[in-house]
Order: sequence, then C-alpha cells, then structure tokens
Amino acid sequence: MLLLSACTSMPPDIRNFSATDIPYQLIAQNTDAYKDTPIRWGGTVIEIENEADSSLMQVLFYPLNRHGYPQTDQPGEGRFAVRTSEFLDPAIFIKGTEVTVTGSVKENIERTVGNKTIHIPLITAQAIHLWPSSYREDNLYWNSRYRYGPYPGYYGYPFFYNGYYTPYRFWW
Repeated sequence: MLLLSACTSMPPDIRNFSATDIPYQLIAQNTDAYKDTPIRWGGTVIEIENEADSSLMQVLFYPLNRHGYPQTDQPGEGRFAVRTSEFLDPAIFIKGTEVTVTGSVKENIERTVGNKTIHIPLITAQAIHLWPSSYREDNLYWNSRYRYGPYPGYYGYPFFYNGYYTPYRFWW
C-alpha cells in the first residue's frame, strides 16, 4: 500500500507550495481583493500565446482532487490565464491537456472569445505541472476497478467486473 500511495500523491512541483484555497468564482468576480494571493488551480489548456519575453496560457478551470489533478468530470467554471517567463511549446501544451498551476493572482485581463470580450483572472505562475495522458487513463482504470467496493470479494470482485466473468485479475 505504501508504494501505491506514493504513485498517486501530488507531484512535488505543485505540492511544495503554500496555496490558499479560494473558489474560482470569488476571484473571478473581484480579482483586486485577492491580488498577490497564492493559489493552486487546474484545468485544461485552451490556448497558448507566446510573446518575446513570456508565454500566456488560457485554461478552462476545473476543481482539483486531493492529488492536484483537475476533475474534468465536474463542470468547468470559467477561464483563467497563466503568465510565465518560460516558453510554452504549443506542441507540448496541446489544447485539452490537463495542467495544474501554482502562482499568485495578479489582475483581470481582457480576452476575446468569438465576438465577445471577457475579463479573466491572470495568474503569475511559479510552477506549471503538465499531466501526462497516461495519468488520466490510469485513474479511469483504477477508479472504475474499485467502484464496486472497498475490498476484494465485495459485489463479486474479482470474479465479476463490468458485466464480464473474470476468474483472474490479469489474463496473460
């Protein structure tokens, strides 16, 4: 169990940051009141804008689970922007990939979505953690694997899983 818990803990680049847990809607409504507040937010990449000396990433906000991973099965709450002095390669930070960001709230910035201009919170990044696609796939597998009960034998596990008879955990 100790080894398995180490695999699922929060990555150190976002764990070792003392963040304030403030809901997205509060900061989006009144960014000035939370200026320079340290936060840990996450979501999916919408767009990357690279400038000469910095990069700006727009992210669709999702609440984080206890491991710091964006819960994309929850409704998205809105956009936020992340500014960093590092170059963010659009080939790596692909639209739809999950990220978790630590940093501080700076201000509201204007962005155009279609024909509408919106104001979104700007975060100055201290760390950006790009979640590998394998993390989502592994979590979906393990979460569905144990949704039937807390221990082997509960609701027929391991012999009955997702409507199929499985006499062995692994078939190879």
